[in-house]
Amino acid sequence: MNEVESLAKGLPPTADSAITTTGLTRQFGDVRAVHDLTLHVPRRSLYGFLGPNGAGKTTTIRMVLGLTRPSRGEIRIFSELLTPASRRALLRRIGALVETPSLYPNLTGLENLRITQGLIGLDRSEIDRVLQIVHLDRDGHRLVQSYSHGMRQRLAIALALLPRPELLILDEPTNGLDPAGIHEIRDLIRTFPRDHGLTVFLSSHLLAEIEQIASHVGIFGRGQLLFEGALTDLQRRHARTRVVVEVDRPDTSLSVLDVSGFIVERGEGLELMVDNPRREHVSRIAETLVRAGVRLYQLRSVKPSLEDLFLELTRDTNLGSSTTEDA
Repeated sequence: MNEVESLAKGLPPTADSAITTTGLTRQFGDVRAVHDLTLHVPRRSLYGFLGPNGAGKTTTIRMVLGLTRPSRGEIRIFSELLTPASRRALLRRIGALVETPSLYPNLTGLENLRITQGLIGLDRSEIDRVLQIVHLDRDGHRLVQSYSHGMRQRLAIALALLPRPELLILDEPTNGLDPAGIHEIRDLIRTFPRDHGLTVFLSSHLLAEIEQIASHVGIFGRGQLLFEGALTDLQRRHARTRVVVEVDRPDTSLSVLDVSGFIVERGEGLELMVDNPRREHVSRIAETLVRAGVRLYQLRSVKPSLEDLFLELTRDTNLGSSTTEDA
């Protein structure tokens, strides 16, 4: 049983999932963009759907939204099968921001929201509600053409929140933003499950950002799911503890530790990296170096980042070539 299958067994049943896919496949001619994809996105989770550009993420999202038909497989939204007949009712429960937001720059933020509010027959009080959520309540009367890129993204998210969805799908919402804009969007998104009871399905290739906010992750590459589960499960199952040792003579220290049976390699500057030492061996590293006359400046344990884990999982999948999409 592979990693994805074993983790799926421990996830909540379909009734407690916002999105479930089974055997989802999409073929474009001879190119298979998505292959036999099985997803379980728990309700009220913040699910990071991770993969490099060209991995098949946007194709998957378009199938979940009913914008692209699968070649085979099935999709369930809140346990209900997505079909042409059920699509309209299910989409009322979903808010989405996919690719570039469609905004009218010559109108104010308020006027942009009023167009959608009028089309779907909502009360005008919903506009004030979403402007407050995305922190644009003081800027609603400004023309959108005067908004920063980050403010436009927040307005697009406000549009997605207007119908009070249960599921929010965001495809690369921080693309093109500066660090301040990324920080604003990240802090906004992390409040949705906690404060509004939303399930957030967030597609991204910015692993450091996802690591700070996601409760669950699905790692995607070459059209296939490589891992799915709680972020803590990924960190526990694939953690490769390393000890960083900073010394005055790294070449001598490398030889001494190697002879003593440690798996060690050169790091940057005066640092050495010791792989997977047991807890009781850490003190022996220090004793061995001091006994050899080496000055020990620093010794610390380092856990792998989400980026490290991602690279470990995708190392053998040849992700450099693209499929039929950009993201």
